[in-house]
Amino acid sequence: MRWVLPDHIQDALPSEAHQLETLRRRLLDAFRVRGYHLVMPPLLEYLDSLTTGAGQDLKLRTFQLVDQLSGRTMGVRADMTPQVTRIDAHLLNHRGVSRLCYCGSVLHTLPSTLTATREPLQLGAELYGHAGIEADVEILRLLAEVMRLAEVPASRIDISHVGLFHALAARAGLVPGREEELFDLLQAKDVPALRTMLADAAEPVRAALLALPDLYGGPEVLERAAACLPRDEEITVLLDELRQLAGVLADLPISFDLSDLRGYHYHSGIVFAAYGAESPAALALGGRYDRVGEAFGRARPAVGFSLDLRELVWHLPAPLAHPGAVLAPWVGDDAELAAEVAALRAHGEIVVTALPGHQGTWNEAGCDRQLVRRDGRWAIVPLQGE
Repeated sequence: MRWVLPDHIQDALPSEAHQLETLRRRLLDAFRVRGYHLVMPPLLEYLDSLTTGAGQDLKLRTFQLVDQLSGRTMGVRADMTPQVTRIDAHLLNHRGVSRLCYCGSVLHTLPSTLTATREPLQLGAELYGHAGIEADVEILRLLAEVMRLAEVPASRIDISHVGLFHALAARAGLVPGREEELFDLLQAKDVPALRTMLADAAEPVRAALLALPDLYGGPEVLERAAACLPRDEEITVLLDELRQLAGVLADLPISFDLSDLRGYHYHSGIVFAAYGAESPAALALGGRYDRVGEAFGRARPAVGFSLDLRELVWHLPAPLAHPGAVLAPWVGDDAELAAEVAALRAHGEIVVTALPGHQGTWNEAGCDRQLVRRDGRWAIVPLQGE
């Protein structure tokens, strides 16, 4: 059947499309009043630009094609964040802080979960140019506000720090390939495989790496981490940074999971994942990625988050029924009728003009009332005969 869509690709029918567009406008307005400027990167670019600094995982998620003009390999974007980083580093060239936001479709070669779409509607915000904890706090608060405005408030926001992993992996003396394997095992909390892999690792690093999967919970986890991780200056500084976040963000549902590590090639500092009350999977992901801009000629401190608007809308209740549209006679050259229709639309009414020959079908168009002429005046009455 030629009209069947590919797996994990869906249409948005009127009700869902209305919810998506309403939510998009609401959230972009929230970004705007906080000084985040909207950018609109292209749907496709040369592959090396799209995936630079983001690692093999993003390459595997990116659809590739050959540009008929240049002969070079192009990709359909699977993530807009590298594009926004390119804009900040290569086009805007701001000396100070840049706040940018975006919203658009991305395309994945494979769905991220069994129920996920391969065409997320990605919305996000990025803050460039400030390396301090203040930027991390701003982004985390903005994420919590976005989920509140979307009516899917965060039940918890898990925070970790990629720096802790890199510090421990360096002390374990692992080669880069083995380090990436260790990263994946920690992310999966595969303790038996971790024990096997670290069988020959020296103490206390071995014990510290094996402890990471159990270091999750509230701020008290940071004290447990301080007790079981090596006591050196670098790890102490990183734990102090997480303590600061816990203190400043005490009013948010912050928790810590020190083995929840995402973006091995991408992130350089804190990473976080936000969950809704009825969502076992994260609804938003983010973190610090200070090194990605290097590939575009300008390394800048950077932190941000993104989410899939479609996923948020799927967690919303079905929309309440709204008043239907008003069916108006075909206007033609009737200036008085045209003025009446314009006035109704100016007051927020949906007014549909009746085209000849479609009697009995206007309820399909959402009409439940009609505009009729009575006693020399226009009046709105219930729709009859539909």
